[in-house]
Amino acid sequence: MKILSQSSSPMAARSREQCAELDAHDALATARELFSLPPGIIYLDGNSLGALPQVTASRVQDALERQWGAKLIASWNDAGWVDLPQRLGAKIAALVGAAADEVVVADSTSVNLFKLLSGALAQRPDRKVILSERGNFPTDLYIAQGVARQLGGNHRLRLVERHELANSLDSDVAVLLATEVDYRSGSRLDMAALTAAAHAAGALTIWDLAHSAGAFQVELNAARADFAVGCGYKYLNGGPGAPAFLFVARRHQQSFVQPLSGWFGHEQPFLFEPDYRPAPGIARALCGSPPILSMVALEAGVDTVRGALGGESMALLEAKAAALTSCFIELVAPLAEEYRLELITPREPAARGNQVSYAFGDGERAYALTQALIARGVVGDFRTPDIARFGFAPLYLRFVDVWDAVAHLRAVLVNREWDSARFRSRRAVT
Repeated sequence: MKILSQSSSPMAARSREQCAELDAHDALATARELFSLPPGIIYLDGNSLGALPQVTASRVQDALERQWGAKLIASWNDAGWVDLPQRLGAKIAALVGAAADEVVVADSTSVNLFKLLSGALAQRPDRKVILSERGNFPTDLYIAQGVARQLGGNHRLRLVERHELANSLDSDVAVLLATEVDYRSGSRLDMAALTAAAHAAGALTIWDLAHSAGAFQVELNAARADFAVGCGYKYLNGGPGAPAFLFVARRHQQSFVQPLSGWFGHEQPFLFEPDYRPAPGIARALCGSPPILSMVALEAGVDTVRGALGGESMALLEAKAAALTSCFIELVAPLAEEYRLELITPREPAARGNQVSYAFGDGERAYALTQALIARGVVGDFRTPDIARFGFAPLYLRFVDVWDAVAHLRAVLVNREWDSARFRSRRAVT
């Protein structure tokens, strides 16, 4: 991929040499070596699909050839397959501010949300409202609508604007369903404050950590969160469609009853009893047999994150992500003014996740621009109606990547490279 020289761009906010100097002093600089990154690509889409860790292929190959191929069914015991959901959950718990016995890996984000929402509503039988934001990620809203229908129509989903969530909590609300980082704008809610407001109103909270887990420091227990769900394929680098995880605070586990009462959530699955008895603790959130090969890949991703930190807290990742996104915003600012790109991501680092998004006022142009950048090797993505979105995974992104990405963005805008028919044809995944 051709990199534009500094002299070909009027950007003066920060030079490429200064960005290289930041990289030279980056405590996480060597973490990039833990990933298999294709040459010539600046990958700004780790908030949709994380990059491939170097260890994943060998881990999965071992699970295929030795654990499954040679050891066969013995690996349920000998390789620890049977308790992998809990073991992997404990590793993720350390990244999201939870205790080891409060997180388990299972199923998809949507399925886990169905479990949590059903179980949380059962703990507030006299309240019939699920409160969420109008712009929440659609699967969260779809699952909430489905749960309400499943309960016979007495429950309903109430949608408000993101900034209205706290003031919309009243005595009818059973559950506040909130996503910490908005998938379009990247704005970040104050988990502790909003959870406290929900509790003051007598409601429970379910937090969606899809764009939080593995991205920055999450403090579920410090915030007194009740339940949470998150995916494994973004900042945890578990691969496409990786299993998700869920969190049930220890204080709720004995009263938590979820509707998908499958055999792996039974107290003693291999007794093969005809009647269901929920397992104690977090294991009752399980359902069917765990997808071992997918979990092996996810464990490789989680281990890579934990190994890169080397015993340091997630605050180290958060600080670098804040610096990367601030650098990007600073460098794009002259282009945003000249080409009327609206920054919809908060400028304050504490108020945003690891992404920066711009609204173009024209969905066709925004989509074409992301495609033109991809053609140059700068991979971001498009979100309706008119948003170009750029994610910054701090483990494998450098400051020079930020500088180079903005140089390419300028070239695309100056040369109107986006104004080409080949970049306007919408693909199935945007």
